[in-house]
Amino acid sequence: MESSTTIATPVLLTEVNNGVVKLVLNRPERRNALCAELLEALEASLPRIAGDESARAVVVASEGPVFCSGHDLGEMVGRSADDYRRLFELCSRVMLQLRQLPQPVIARVQGVATAAGCQLVAACDLAVASENAAFATPGVKIGLFCTTPMVPLVRAVPPKAALEMLLTGKPITSQRALELGLVNRVVPSGELDAAVQELVDTLLSSSPLTLAIGKAAFYDQLALDETTAYERASCVMTDNAGRADAQEGMQAFLQKRRPVWRGE
Repeated sequence: MESSTTIATPVLLTEVNNGVVKLVLNRPERRNALCAELLEALEASLPRIAGDESARAVVVASEGPVFCSGHDLGEMVGRSADDYRRLFELCSRVMLQLRQLPQPVIARVQGVATAAGCQLVAACDLAVASENAAFATPGVKIGLFCTTPMVPLVRAVPPKAALEMLLTGKPITSQRALELGLVNRVVPSGELDAAVQELVDTLLSSSPLTLAIGKAAFYDQLALDETTAYERASCVMTDNAGRADAQEGMQAFLQKRRPVWRGE
C-alpha cells in the first residue's frame, strides 16, 4: 500500500533578488487573510531583514487576485479577551516593524485590500496599485470597528476621508486611493511589476544609509509640533551631512559623476 504525505504550504514566501526582499502573502485560498501563523511569520522575518545590510528594499506582495482581506475571521469567533488582545497586539507589532525597518517598504497591491489588509498597505512606506485594486475598512458592517487599521490609515489620508471609510465601510477605488495619498501610483494590471521595479530601481540608486536616516526621521517628526520637528530634523541633518555618503554625494554632484556609496 502506498502512503501519501501532505506537505504544508508556507503562508509567507520570501524571495531575494539583487538586494530586494519580496515578502509574499501565500494564502490565496483564504484571500490572504492575516491569520496568526502569517503574522508570526512576518514578525520573525522583519527583524532579520532589518539586520541584513545586503537588503536594500522590501516589497510586500501576495498570491492570487486579492491582496489581503484582513484578519481571518474563522480564527476569531468565540475567542477570549486575552486571545483577541494577543492577536491585535501581534498585528500592531508587525505594522510597527514595517515602519521601523531601515529599508523602504513598497506594497504591491494587485487586488482588494480590506480591513487589516488596508492597514498593511497604509503601514508600508510606498504603495503601487493596479487599476483593479480597491481599499476598504468595512469592520463596522460586522460590528467590529477597524480601530487598529485606523492608526496608519489616518496617517496616510486626510482625517475626514479616513473617517468616511471607517464609518461607512464602503470601498474606494485605486484612483480615489491615489487622490487621497493612500497609494503612490496606479497602473494597469499588466504594468504593475514594471511600476514596482521602476520605484525599486530609483531607491537602489540612493545611499541605503541616507534612506534609513531619512525614513526614521520622517516618522519621528510626524508626531511633533513644527518647532520641535525642525529642532529634531536639524540634529538629524547635521549628523547626516557629516557621514561619508553625504560627503561623497556632494562631491559627486559638483564633479558631475555618479556617487559611489559606502553605507557610512
